[in-house]
Amino acid sequence: MEFGRAAERIAEVLTEHRVPGAAVGLLHGGVVTGLVHGVQDIDSGVAVTADTAFQCGSLTKTWTALAFMQLVDEGAVHLDEPVRSLLPGFRVADPEATERVTPRQLLDHTNGIEEAFGDPGEEEDVYERMVEQVADAPQVSPVGTVHGYSAALGYAILARIMEVADGKRWDAIMRDRLFDPMGLAATTSRPAEVDPAHAAAGHLIRSMEEGPIPTPIDRLPRAYGPGGNVSSTAGEVLALAHVILHGGIAPNGARVVSEAAIREMTTSRVPVPDPYMFGPEWGLGLVVCDWGGRTVYAHDGSTIGQNARLRMLPAEDLALVLLTNGGQRDSLYRDVFDAILDELGLGRIPPLPAPAPGLVLDTSRYVGVYERPGTAFEVTAEAGRLFATVDLNPMQAAFTGLPDRITYELLPISETHFVMPPVGPLEDSQTVAIFDVERGAARYLHTNCRLHPRTG
Repeated sequence: MEFGRAAERIAEVLTEHRVPGAAVGLLHGGVVTGLVHGVQDIDSGVAVTADTAFQCGSLTKTWTALAFMQLVDEGAVHLDEPVRSLLPGFRVADPEATERVTPRQLLDHTNGIEEAFGDPGEEEDVYERMVEQVADAPQVSPVGTVHGYSAALGYAILARIMEVADGKRWDAIMRDRLFDPMGLAATTSRPAEVDPAHAAAGHLIRSMEEGPIPTPIDRLPRAYGPGGNVSSTAGEVLALAHVILHGGIAPNGARVVSEAAIREMTTSRVPVPDPYMFGPEWGLGLVVCDWGGRTVYAHDGSTIGQNARLRMLPAEDLALVLLTNGGQRDSLYRDVFDAILDELGLGRIPPLPAPAPGLVLDTSRYVGVYERPGTAFEVTAEAGRLFATVDLNPMQAAFTGLPDRITYELLPISETHFVMPPVGPLEDSQTVAIFDVERGAARYLHTNCRLHPRTG
């Protein structure tokens, strides 16, 4: 398919959102089509091309999961074998989690372990050190009970298992098992290896009037590598999608994993407490969405100034990718992908649900503090209405010019789910789950895939 009329609409959307640069890719029936927009870096003014490499953020997790499934195919690791049998020195604060947590629970984010790994540094042994440094990490939730996204730790533990099983460091495993066999010249897990002539630079937007400015943090720490440090082009991300959509076969004909491995990744699922923002289920390295009855496999990724969105529709043999170096996330990707879906006659991405007018709740069951290190939500009630106040990271607040504390209203969808409308023009609406009521009080708040236990 050519983008046709969608190309004009996509350009309008990217301009409206003040996106410095973007690459959009479409894989349909085995044919790849792409379009580019803007510049790699507002300082250099170099135009985005099909060869521009963007930071993929957490979309990296799908790459890592795929490499892990190769080892499963080979019998070197097993999804339901305790991590401790693979890494005898592995230990966290909770004895049950120490003994029971498995690679499957790391892949689908039901391990429940807090991201308490300290500073493991930037050396080659970073994932080995992370495993050593979580001996006192507490549980956010009991192992295997509820989905709670792990930005770095879960996939770092998987990377260490891979290193022990394969006898190489994680970066070399990714190169030797995926990038080189698939013929991906631009994809790398090491930021320093990205060709500077084709590297997108991240940007933040503090106001639409000011427009994009360079990010103060140009890459994630190496601790986030297996969960966030792959850089790639739109075309090469679509090669990853090809593997998922075609039973483990890359576009160049290389068999990356078995058909059974892809089936396991897509059908081994756990429910997501907030099903609306990303999807109702989580597979192994993939989110599973429902677009009006169509199954969609997905993963998103963001670094500090770059964003990646991948959606795969198996029944249509279709994949869409959007890579940007700035701009909003949810509303932007929806507008871009809706333009393509319209062109294909496939409808649009389902919107977030509307609040339920007249729904009366016992607000006392939700009131409290829900927090994890670095993020706290204080839920309060006033005249039958619920509000969530968030404490921002001081560095984030200082750079963006936002206040240290922001209060959002929570508009009920049901007794456990809420819409959280934005308070400014640069934000998108979000959804929130507050659930698991015990003795009259909810135990957890789940939003943006993250799980926050009640602490007060």
